[in-house]
Amino acid sequence: MIAGLHGTLQTVGSDWAIINVGGIGFQVYMPTSILSTLGTIGEEVELHTHLHLREDNATLYGFATAEELGLFQTLIGVSGLGPKLALAMLSAMSVEKLTMAIATGSADLLAEVPGIGKKMADRLILELKGKLAAGWLGAPVAELAEENTDVLAALTSLGYSVSEATRAVASLPPSSDLSLEEKIRLALQFFATK
Repeated sequence: MIAGLHGTLQTVGSDWAIINVGGIGFQVYMPTSILSTLGTIGEEVELHTHLHLREDNATLYGFATAEELGLFQTLIGVSGLGPKLALAMLSAMSVEKLTMAIATGSADLLAEVPGIGKKMADRLILELKGKLAAGWLGAPVAELAEENTDVLAALTSLGYSVSEATRAVASLPPSSDLSLEEKIRLALQFFATK
C-alpha cells in the first residue's frame, strides 16, 4: 500500500494534484482545503495517502495530516459512504468541525455538505458518534447536553476550537431556562475571564 508521498508538485486540478516522485507522477485526489495550501508548481510536498482499490480502479487520496487521513478512513467505513463523498465532507468542513458535528449529533450541520442528505447524516451519527467522541476529541463532547449543541456550533463558527468551545459550554449553568442567546453570551463571558 502507498502510505505517503514526498515529491515535487507537478500539476494541480480542481480536486487533485499530480506529485512527481522519482520521475513517476502520482495523481492524488484531496480535499480542496488542502489543495489551496499545497504551494506552487515545482515545490516539494509531503502527503499522507490512502490507496483505494476496486476491481476496476485504483485511486490515491492525499491528506496534509494523519488526523485527516484517519477521519477519511473512518468515514469510508460507514456503509453507503464512498471516498468521493468522504472527500467532499473534508472539503466542506475542518476535521475538528466535522468530528464535533458527528459527536454532538448535529445532523443539520452534516446535511449542509453537498451529497449528504438527512438520512446519510443520521447514519453517520449513529455509526460514528461513540467512536469519534471517545477517540478523536480531547473533551467529553458526547456528554454535553443536547440543548447545548447549538451553543457549541455557534462558538466554533465564531472561530473558537472545539476544545475551547467545549470548556465554555461545560461552564454553563445546568438550567434549561436560558435562551440560546443567553447561553452564547454566558459562554463568551467565559472567554472574557480567561
